[in-house]
Amino acid sequence: MIDTWLTRELGLEVPILGAPMGGRAGGLLAGEVTRAGGLGLLGAARYATPDWIAEESAIAREIGGELLGIGLMTWSLDADDSLLDAALAEDPRVVTLSFGDPAPYVERVHEAGALAVSQVNTLDDLRVVERAGVDFVIAQGGEAGGHTGRIGTLPLLQEVLDATTLPVLAAGGIGTGRGLAAVIAAGAEGAMIGTALLASPETIGPEYARAKLIEASSADTVYTSIFDQARDQPWPARWGGRALANEYTTKWHGQGADNETLSAAYDPEDPDLGVVYAGEVAGLVTSERPAGEVVRTIATDAERLLRRNF
Repeated sequence: MIDTWLTRELGLEVPILGAPMGGRAGGLLAGEVTRAGGLGLLGAARYATPDWIAEESAIAREIGGELLGIGLMTWSLDADDSLLDAALAEDPRVVTLSFGDPAPYVERVHEAGALAVSQVNTLDDLRVVERAGVDFVIAQGGEAGGHTGRIGTLPLLQEVLDATTLPVLAAGGIGTGRGLAAVIAAGAEGAMIGTALLASPETIGPEYARAKLIEASSADTVYTSIFDQARDQPWPARWGGRALANEYTTKWHGQGADNETLSAAYDPEDPDLGVVYAGEVAGLVTSERPAGEVVRTIATDAERLLRRNF
């Protein structure tokens, strides 16, 4: 429907990638996004295993066909790159190498016949991934759920589009056709969406997460590192995570508590004391809808808006 570099390069019907959300985006979600005409990516977080990647890749392909994408956290590969080996063994078409310098890994991705892409949060990030030889970039703004930077999507997207000749996608704050149409009109080749899919039944993770997201407004998020501290996730300090605010964040965010204290107070089974990473489009997610329906609706609405005569 909307013709861009992304749809042509990957043979997609819609210029949408499903974000590789660690702990939420498994084979079922990725497969449904792909079946709807986009490309869903598995979220191979630091705590994933090679067996998980193999099993979830098989599920994604059973649902969505051969096209496969897998997302990795670059900083964690620096200590152990076995997840990259496991990902490349599945013959993916796209591998995301985000949050760190992908230079040590891009050649291996290319040798496996895949495209390498990195999310960037600043112009300095862009220069790093350009030097590494990635094939395209995703300008991820601070509105995004989960780990992200601090610059808003719109100013960051404009900066990145003006600063590179690589194809550019946008991420962060895109939850409806209006958002997709806006970034396409600005010059992006497509969008990566995450929060818009988090209330879909195909997500994995705690059962309460969908209901909490549906209840939330777009003002109900907080950018914080306390959940990483509580769960002993050694994310580099420059990347916090955007999550739904709850009793835990009200009590502990910005208080300077040590990891031991934060861990003792954290309870992943309790919606008031666990984490639900979500972005500032939380208020646009008002019901539990199948992932494929979400993708198709966003794409159809964006096409209609882009076809309007002014």
